[in-house]
Amino acid sequence: MISVYFLIGSPGSGRRAVVRDLVENGLAAEAPALLLLAASELADPVDARLAALKNLTVRRWEWVAPEFPVMEIAPETTIFFQADSRVSPMDQLEALKPWLESQGAELARIFCFIDCQLAEKHPVLKQWFSACIHFADVVFLTKREGVANKWLSDFINSYKDECFPCHFVQVKTKGELANPLVLLDPTPRRVSQYFEEGETYVIEGLETDDEEDGDEDTGLLPPEPYFIRDLSGRREKELPVLTDYLGRSVSG
Repeated sequence: MISVYFLIGSPGSGRRAVVRDLVENGLAAEAPALLLLAASELADPVDARLAALKNLTVRRWEWVAPEFPVMEIAPETTIFFQADSRVSPMDQLEALKPWLESQGAELARIFCFIDCQLAEKHPVLKQWFSACIHFADVVFLTKREGVANKWLSDFINSYKDECFPCHFVQVKTKGELANPLVLLDPTPRRVSQYFEEGETYVIEGLETDDEEDGDEDTGLLPPEPYFIRDLSGRREKELPVLTDYLGRSVSG
């Protein structure tokens, strides 16, 4: 089976450095791994270390709305699928489920990367990060240099106080992880149930037989709140546009 780890985050948030550590210290040396890197992502200093890993292949992909491209992927491959940070994460998360089905792959975990310097500087982006954390099994807090300890603890506790089940991991400067095997464990720890196997969702505007009979307990999950659109096609939960808050040359 093809296992997929989906990585959400802003450019420069250290996703590739964490992938390097997970492949080198979390996977067996002979286990084939594939890093799918969005075509829009710039070069990163860690690329040389990624190229040196004999069991890792790096391949570029390009988003063509509203779906991911179908790819040729060898069986039993562990994929680290890096989302395009310049495209709506909600569009990509919504498209991920049908892409997994078309590829005969299963979702292992969703990783969310928080650039703490960016998040502290632009409080409005808390909405963007919160939406991503809603889907995340593991939240990696990176680029903590110069960030106030109180801001960091308040940020983490705002989710722990709401009983978010995901792991929160404070990543060291070089991206080393204390327990890579724990992070690779595919046990779901996300709030969203969109990716759970066998789950069925209510389709907005569709009346079921049970509803006609007055039975409210249909066994269907409510629609994923971040995917609901209004009649004009706009998402009801609109998020800040990440690229409005980025510099011109960021990588990772």
